Amino acid sequence: MTVQGRVPRPVAGLFGLIGCLLAVGPAFAAEINGQSVPLNHITAEECKDCHKEIYTQWKSSMHANSTAFNDPIHNAFYRKVVGDPSKEGILKKGKLPVCLQCHVPNAAIDNTSKTDALPAYVEGVNCVACHALSAYNGIRKPDGKLRLGMLSYARGDTLGGPMGFIDEEDEDAIVGLDETENPHVAPTKGLYMPLDGRPRLFRTSDACLGCHDQRNNFHGVPLCQTGNEYASGDSKVQCQTCHMSVTNGVADHSMGGGHSLAMLKRSMVLDVTAESTGDTIAATVFMENLQPHSMPTGAPFRNIFVKVTALDADGAVLWSNFETHPAEEDAKAYMHLVLLDENDKPTLPPTARKPGADTRLKPFEQRELVYEIPAASVAAVRAELFYNLLWPNLQQAMTGKIPDELVTPQRFMYAEAKL
Repeated sequence: MTVQGRVPRPVAGLFGLIGCLLAVGPAFAAEINGQSVPLNHITAEECKDCHKEIYTQWKSSMHANSTAFNDPIHNAFYRKVVGDPSKEGILKKGKLPVCLQCHVPNAAIDNTSKTDALPAYVEGVNCVACHALSAYNGIRKPDGKLRLGMLSYARGDTLGGPMGFIDEEDEDAIVGLDETENPHVAPTKGLYMPLDGRPRLFRTSDACLGCHDQRNNFHGVPLCQTGNEYASGDSKVQCQTCHMSVTNGVADHSMGGGHSLAMLKRSMVLDVTAESTGDTIAATVFMENLQPHSMPTGAPFRNIFVKVTALDADGAVLWSNFETHPAEEDAKAYMHLVLLDENDKPTLPPTARKPGADTRLKPFEQRELVYEIPAASVAAVRAELFYNLLWPNLQQAMTGKIPDELVTPQRFMYAEAKL
């Protein structure tokens, strides 16, 4: 039967033809305008005509800016610890730098350290980096050693998504398309990239944990530990529930995290109460982490802190819990992970030999900070939460070397109690 505007069903044998084309071409390849192209060489530009909204969201995401060329913080650490991201043959302990497995997955698949060699490399975590995955094998090998990023996944010879497409018999299923039932197989566009349904991967956190579970330094010290935190929180919520919320049927591919002020604003509860007791005010700052992982999570140099101020009726500050930074002046208001060297001194991630104190909020943790404030002329007590991508010493070291917004604390939450 022929449906108006639709390829007759006998042409559905095109799927078989595609199978033959792929079988004789390179592994994990697609056909674009008659040319066999490895999936990991396909750029997001090939996807944006049909997925304009998703492409726009992704383009501004940290996934699209994950390489050392596009992420200034990653660039600074990569060049210091690994080397020049534009050079071939950069190895660590005789192997390709493990950070490429997550930050430049398409280059890692090709076993190259020259991360600007192809447009699909420079795009970082682009469309095919995720959608070519077929199964998650976990980040632990049978011997217990870590396998991170692309190494933790099996890759398919087609693309995959949460549902894929079914071979509809109903003539009303796709009225108006001049292509087969699978829009990724479009002869009129010269496009042959079949997309299968892989719901057990793309509808669960498995799609994320290969890169966001755990990362150790060269000494085996855990740095990024979101997966362990998630497990300790015993949550059944999938990563996508927050990071890829659905609006009008489209999953948000901006996948906001610590760089997203909008995501930070929904991450916690902050409240403050204040009661005058003669010459002093008893103020209590209440915080609750709404996340199924620590707050903050991810890179170990991320931190949050609380600024508490007492204001007079004109809004002038009469008292504050610190002047410069709470790290030294009000330690309880500074929430971060400490890494230690062989002498138990705080150190940077690459040289850490052991984890130190972890004062970050645990998954779903509630915490109160109590202050006694001189009461004279106080009309209100204000609490503000700030998010930092870097420790204070790293902020100072990188000031002028990376964009100001990356070294400036971001206020993402505030509360006020009036007296």
